[in-house]
Amino acid sequence: MRLHATCAYKGTNYSGWQKQVNEPTVQEEIEKVISRILNTETSIQGSGRTDALVHANEQHFHFEVNDEKKIDIERFMYSINCLLPRDIAITSLEKVDESFHSRFSAKEKVYIYKISRKAKDPFKEDLYWLNPDPFDYDLLVKSLSLFEGEHDFRCFTSKEEDEDNYVRNISKILVKEDNEDVIISFTGNGFMRYQIRFMVGTAIAVASKDEDFSYIKNHLDSGVNREIVRYKAPGQGLYLDKVIY
Repeated sequence: MRLHATCAYKGTNYSGWQKQVNEPTVQEEIEKVISRILNTETSIQGSGRTDALVHANEQHFHFEVNDEKKIDIERFMYSINCLLPRDIAITSLEKVDESFHSRFSAKEKVYIYKISRKAKDPFKEDLYWLNPDPFDYDLLVKSLSLFEGEHDFRCFTSKEEDEDNYVRNISKILVKEDNEDVIISFTGNGFMRYQIRFMVGTAIAVASKDEDFSYIKNHLDSGVNREIVRYKAPGQGLYLDKVIY
């Protein structure tokens, strides 16, 4: 029997989603709890990775349960949440068809990035990029719009594997200003390692007049000439917001 779960987590205390040796991760915490309840070693398959310090409003994963086990889904979910750390929560759990795969069945993902113009705020310290340096909001919006559509993002990722496939399609980028906060939303068919953080960091560099507008154009769709951009926004401002199936 295959079960599909969604979870939310605050990534501050973790070295990302994916299990690592001698590093605390969200996947490992969830696997330990499910394995304990089922009394058998259980692996979960996530919809994708998130980096250290990165959060999730809606991460998805699936896992297998022996058909012989009679599971009350609601009670099972309640038991998992009781044993998980307070910064991880299972938000839904359901039985799905064997053809469903948390990663490969996904059509699009939505990430958001949160920036605060404050220099210091104890309530946003781990949840925003605190950036008090002045930048031109309209120029930020204009810079980010260059990333919309299908592009070769080889200069906006540290990805090493599968080097022949750096093309991704970002169908929508929305930017919203709310007092001292700037919230950026990215919707696309997939994002590579550090891609969003490189895009945000570079757009801020342009909006801050540290780089010319042409800096983005010169590094986007650069073909075989790969020169990774110098600007990467910090992890704590990034959230996996939604996975669309």
